[in-house]
Amino acid sequence: MGTGVRLFFVNDDRTIRRIPWARYERLLKGDSDICFQEYAGRSVRYALVFLELINRKPVEIISIQYSILSLDSEGQISAEEYEKEMRLGAQMLVPTESDPSLPNVIDATGRFAIKSFKDRYTWNPSPEIEAAIIEAVFGKNSG
Repeated sequence: MGTGVRLFFVNDDRTIRRIPWARYERLLKGDSDICFQEYAGRSVRYALVFLELINRKPVEIISIQYSILSLDSEGQISAEEYEKEMRLGAQMLVPTESDPSLPNVIDATGRFAIKSFKDRYTWNPSPEIEAAIIEAVFGKNSG
């Protein structure tokens, strides 16, 4: 047994496109040879699927993360938007706590950052898109 990952871009027409994990990793690392010109200048919805594998074949979905990736005019990760996302991600780590001198006041910075992050960088799939992703992971003849 092992774990694996599958990545799918979700197009505006609700079709899905599997993206090789190695290509996505190179994109994240800023490899100038990797780009998605067909998505240039757009925000792309994607699904990151974590799997349980037996003999390299998926047997169970552990979780699915639905996120948004912003690409620049060259079809590479938008450095500006990526920096904003990372900054907001760091703000999410701020614990919600109250000041002992002001017991009725709570610092909710982390809560607001979580909501902002979800609104800006995640999405919820329709049942049809989720079914298409599951079908793509397991194949048409899965049960």
